[in-house]
Amino acid sequence: MGFEQLAGLRDQLLAEKKSQQVDGTQHIKLNSSTRAKPRNHDPAVEAIWPLQKHFPLAFPVNPAPKVPLKEGILQDAEQHLELLGLTQEQLKLGISTWCRGNRYWASMVENAPRLDLSGQPAGVVTATQALHARQQASRQRGQDRRHRAKLKEGGQAPAVVAAVGQDTN
Repeated sequence: MGFEQLAGLRDQLLAEKKSQQVDGTQHIKLNSSTRAKPRNHDPAVEAIWPLQKHFPLAFPVNPAPKVPLKEGILQDAEQHLELLGLTQEQLKLGISTWCRGNRYWASMVENAPRLDLSGQPAGVVTATQALHARQQASRQRGQDRRHRAKLKEGGQAPAVVAAVGQDTN
């Protein structure tokens, strides 16, 4: 069992320990010092959650396929910073992260409608944009293959090797 799995099991056991049976329903009783913190502290993911909550048609939750977003969606979303509870930098990180990766690139096919924040069509994907998305996906697959090959050769992820080799003094 890996460290992440052990940490998850520990968190689950702590939550169960702090639970109590009240009126046939289970309640978790936590004070401010023992309150469970979100497991994922990735700033990009934390910026994407409010976008998915407030604009679910433009930012669908996995496993729903992603949709091509309107060009200039960042400027539209900046008008909702207060509603989203994000800074401009967080919003930019969230949207740029959203628009990378195979799920997004797969949505970028020629003539596919681009959607605005409310899920309404606002343009279409051009042939050039679709080609760029295919190239990005191909480049990512190549990087993934090289990464897996390195793992097979060395037996550990590069970050793990670096961490093991560091002096703890």
